[in-house]
Amino acid sequence: MATEKHAPSSTSGNDYDAIIVGAGFAGMYMLHRLRKQGLHVRVYEAGDGVGGTWYWNRYPGARCDVESLEYQYGFSDDLQRGWTWTERYAAQPEILRYQNYVADKLDLKKDIRFNTRVTSADYDTPSGLWQIETDKGDRAQARFFIMATGCLSAARVPDIAGLEDFKGKWYHTGSWPHDGVDFTGRRVAVIGTGSSGIQSIPIIAEQADHVTVFQRTANFTLPAGNRPLSEEEIAARRTTLLEDRKHARTTAGGIIAFEYNEALSGEMMPEDVQREMETRWTGGGFAFLGSYGDMMATTEANDIAADFARAKMKARVKEPEIADTLMPNDHPVGTKRLCLDTGYLETFNEPHVDLVNVRELPIERIAEKGVLAGGKEYEADAIVFATGFDAMTGAILAVDITGRDGLRLRDKWEAGPRTYLGLGSAGFPNLFFITGPGSPSVLSNMIVSIEQHVDWITDCISRLTSGNIGTIEATPEAEDEWVAHVNEVAAETLYPQANSWYMGANVPGKPRLFMPYPGGVGVYGEKLDEVAAADYEGFRLGA
Repeated sequence: MATEKHAPSSTSGNDYDAIIVGAGFAGMYMLHRLRKQGLHVRVYEAGDGVGGTWYWNRYPGARCDVESLEYQYGFSDDLQRGWTWTERYAAQPEILRYQNYVADKLDLKKDIRFNTRVTSADYDTPSGLWQIETDKGDRAQARFFIMATGCLSAARVPDIAGLEDFKGKWYHTGSWPHDGVDFTGRRVAVIGTGSSGIQSIPIIAEQADHVTVFQRTANFTLPAGNRPLSEEEIAARRTTLLEDRKHARTTAGGIIAFEYNEALSGEMMPEDVQREMETRWTGGGFAFLGSYGDMMATTEANDIAADFARAKMKARVKEPEIADTLMPNDHPVGTKRLCLDTGYLETFNEPHVDLVNVRELPIERIAEKGVLAGGKEYEADAIVFATGFDAMTGAILAVDITGRDGLRLRDKWEAGPRTYLGLGSAGFPNLFFITGPGSPSVLSNMIVSIEQHVDWITDCISRLTSGNIGTIEATPEAEDEWVAHVNEVAAETLYPQANSWYMGANVPGKPRLFMPYPGGVGVYGEKLDEVAAADYEGFRLGA
């Protein structure tokens, strides 16, 4: 990792060496690394504080699904020793406090412009600078433009007719009121049963007089097994965190809390397969997906785990008809984000909670007093849209980015995102994406993938600066090869069989293709190292 400092370019006013969009985990670490190189950096953030995803997602029950001892920065021993996590899976308020702790400890906020959304970015070929505009009328320019906008940050409200007619209040889990919402004594309609719905519905049901859940797609979910962390666990991890992070970068998912069992299901005795799944299910978390090596490779192997999961889920619901409706039968287990829950399925045992299957009773419109579905009006005082995000590309394309020769990124990505390594796109010099499409990103521990990308980008900028190289840009040939490779690897798995947000299937009109790289963090990291060692092979370095 490059640590030497370089003299910043001649900058003043709104001239910067680098401009970063987003002040979540990615933007904060990117700012820290570039400042240590002596570069003049500005971060623009739409919110009034740091946090990114965890700033906006304040819905009831919001919680990380990666264990907190791994969902933290791993680049600083000083940082981790100054912070103590309280639970196995940290809740949103604790994660946001951690991010503010880091921002204060590293004095990051002085270089962040809050309450400011970048609206456009144009590459000026003669000067080799990116020209930036914001919704506040700011104009700034920088040599490097870095999108740290997050993969799950563009909240999507479905286009359902009549929402403007609704007399109550409505909310989206991805842009929750910061002072919270009290549902006591109210009738609540929740639309969506993905991760945010599965986390929020039990909490909403504890408060509300009545809850009606509108489910389009049943999802696989298992008990999170959350619990307080012991002092012994915390102390042990503090002594190993930095080494653990190195190890995490060699794994498939950037997680060391469990090991993947490489034995194939057909090579194991049936009772051993069942025992392995039982142990991992009971332990909670994503370990279940590592029960045997071919779970995500063949339908026959996946069916073993899917049947096991459905039996476990069904046992938690008293009413057989409701249990059947809650069972996922239209996709292999793991091909949509596996959900972790605390009491979700048990919530449907409560007499004041109803379930509406919108596959059979489609939502027709939002009415004045509630939701009209299947010819019946379900009255509600409040509606919660737990409908997810325009994942991976939504926040990037929300900025009108124009590269060489007037090429707009929106136009180039009209048929789907095209990147080299998820880091850059041909035609857009000195533009970097952190955990962009074509990288492991959402299939991994995001903190590990963020640090992997930020470190690579930092070293790359150091190479350009020290070598008096003006630009770096992915070549069309390397980009085509990488896109083809990502598609080939995805085709060897069961992932494309699900209509998931990995595929963009939750957004009408969005191209259907598998966006993250499923080859694993370790394999991907080896590719990054090879590219850098070959003086950024696949990129064109310009004078």
